Amino acid sequence: MKTKIYLATDHAGFDYKNIVRDLLEREYKDQYEVIDCGAYKLDPADDYPDFISKAAKGVAKNPTVDKAIIFGGSGQGEAMVANKYHDVRATVYYGFPFDILALSKEHNNANVLSIGARFVEESQLEEVVRIWLQHDFLSDNERHVRRIKKMNKITQKSFLQRLFA
Repeated sequence: MKTKIYLATDHAGFDYKNIVRDLLEREYKDQYEVIDCGAYKLDPADDYPDFISKAAKGVAKNPTVDKAIIFGGSGQGEAMVANKYHDVRATVYYGFPFDILALSKEHNNANVLSIGARFVEESQLEEVVRIWLQHDFLSDNERHVRRIKKMNKITQKSFLQRLFA
């Protein structure tokens, strides 16, 4: 069974989502099942939570395997929505050195990449995605594993507090 990779955006990242979808279907078709969560048309009045929540829910169903790449103007609000879901760890990328992409996976086990479309050059987009996808969590590093467990405990506790409040 292939790993699912969810894509989602609002109007600000619409073109980038389509570029990444085409890249994944062209070069990664044997590894990933691409699931496009929208937006499906360019609508300047749309709201990113409507699309990002679908991708985050998908990742939350199988967070150790599945991934998402989401897009927005800055990527910040999109990551905030995604990070509301248990076991979803969204990292934001908007033009830092490429090393941050590797570290987000290796140290933080990020399963969602949120790209700030207004800050990442289109000419760099495919390289950004390739770098993020090629790195894995350093699961043999006790310190990183411990930190992920602590993050999961916090989100689970927060969920339970809201459920029984």
